[in-house]
Formats: sequence, structure tokens, C-alpha cells
Amino acid sequence: MSGRYRLVLAKPDFKFSAAHFTLFADGTAERLHGHNYRVGVELSGAELDGAGLLADVGQVKAAVRAACARCDGRLLLPAASPRLAVRRAGVDWEVTCDGRAYRLPADEVLLLPLANTSIELLARLLWDELAPALAGGRVERLAVEVEETEGQSCVYEAPLA
Repeated sequence: MSGRYRLVLAKPDFKFSAAHFTLFADGTAERLHGHNYRVGVELSGAELDGAGLLADVGQVKAAVRAACARCDGRLLLPAASPRLAVRRAGVDWEVTCDGRAYRLPADEVLLLPLANTSIELLARLLWDELAPALAGGRVERLAVEVEETEGQSCVYEAPLA
């Protein structure tokens, strides 16, 4: 039987504050609101390098912090949602969703290639952003957790190619 290593990183600064609204399958949507999101990652593999390390922790932490910084202080919008219409209007975005209309400063909005801004899809998006930096190394699986409120989070986990 061979063992495996699990490296868990959930630093206090792996966080971002952002506004969003979740779209539901029944055609409804939440009101615009915000969360103080927290992010955690777990790396696993069976082999260590010559120094006894599974991964370059500094590189992983820098990548998580960069992903969090990109989202921090923004309104997260699901640009791939068929229920959203987004149009550039000078320095603003005009957004309509289910009869609601918003005009927002473009530099305060982050358009994401998602159908929804659920914690499930945010966890997968962050996984997709972090995975390339770990591919080809000793890390065999990556898990990314996104917590939007205490006690409510989602983990996306998959093997690395």
C-alpha cells in the first residue's frame, strides 16, 4: 500500500469581497448582494521532490492571491448566461437580466466566462486558473474550495492532466 500527501493551503489572505447575484433554474434570480469569499486549495500526490516537497508552495500561494485580487472589489457577472445582456456604453456596462437593468462603471465589473456566479462555478473557474501552473509536476489532484459565507462552500476537485 502506498501513501499519498495532501497539502492544504487556506491562508487568511486567500479572500476577496465581491458583489453578485445567483440565477436559479426556475427563472428567478437573487437580488444584487455581496460576500466576503474565502478560497482554499488542496494539492495531493504520491511523490515528493529531492527536498521533500510536493509543490512550490510560494508559486501556488502567489497564483491564489492573484486570482483573489482579480475578483476583489468587483461585481462578478456571468457573461456566458443566456439570461444576461451586456453592452458597453462608453466607460460603463449596461446590463439587463430578467427585466432588471443596471448601468455600472466598467472598471468595477468583472465579466466571467460562466453561465452563473454560483460558488460551484467559481470553484471550477479558480481550478481552471490554477491547474496549468501545477500540470506536469508531482501534484496529481487539485481541489479548490470557495466559501461565500461561514458554513456554505463548494469544493471542485479533479486530477491534473
